[in-house]
Amino acid sequence: MTAAIPAALEVEDLGINFGGIRALDNVSFMIQPGRIVGVMGPNGAGKTTLFNIISGVYRPTSGTIRFGDRELQTLKPSQVCRAGIGRTFQSGRPFVNLTARENVLVGLYYGTGAEARAEADSRARDILEFVGLANQGDRPVASHSLMQRKFVELGRALATRPKLLLLDELLAGLNPGDLLGAIKTICRIRDEFGITILWIEHIMKVLMDTCEHVVVLHHGRKVAEGAPREVAADNVVAEAYFGKKRD
Repeated sequence: MTAAIPAALEVEDLGINFGGIRALDNVSFMIQPGRIVGVMGPNGAGKTTLFNIISGVYRPTSGTIRFGDRELQTLKPSQVCRAGIGRTFQSGRPFVNLTARENVLVGLYYGTGAEARAEADSRARDILEFVGLANQGDRPVASHSLMQRKFVELGRALATRPKLLLLDELLAGLNPGDLLGAIKTICRIRDEFGITILWIEHIMKVLMDTCEHVVVLHHGRKVAEGAPREVAADNVVAEAYFGKKRD
């Protein structure tokens, strides 16, 4: 019998209260290494809250988060980062007064704390080339387009050398001409670096076409999970998104 592959991330009965509001309610799922997993749900479903708990921004009221052989639910964001989890943010948070290269260098020093300057400069150039910003490294991020800012933030996250990458609506606001290149870059992150990806996106077709597994949240609860085709055919998912079940 083949041994089961250990989960890259295991979330068990995760919950959080904000005052009297139960923002996330006993959410459980597992991610296998090397997969691209989508997180779907209407606005207010708890998707970004989930990311904030995993990355240490919020401490959960209940439940556990296991990453490899570690539990993360009591760690600070810096400790989660150095454990091997990188992330981008829904609203985009590059350091706009720094250059693209300086943003990536922050990720290199913050994520590993052990980069020699010459090695870090070389690594930063490689990352900027990978995300398509090789010629934009010395420009302040404040002068970059929306897509360029998003990819500066992606480069900064990659610079922390993550084993798991949390992408929070990386494609939001991009025009149709930029979407295909962005999707290809996300797939390359998994294929070339072996990084597991957990990806929130509101463009349902993108997640359905790209992800191997999808988790659906609604009102803070997990209402469906499985292969994209299975989830797309689920009446609970249809009701959550469209207010009615499929015929």
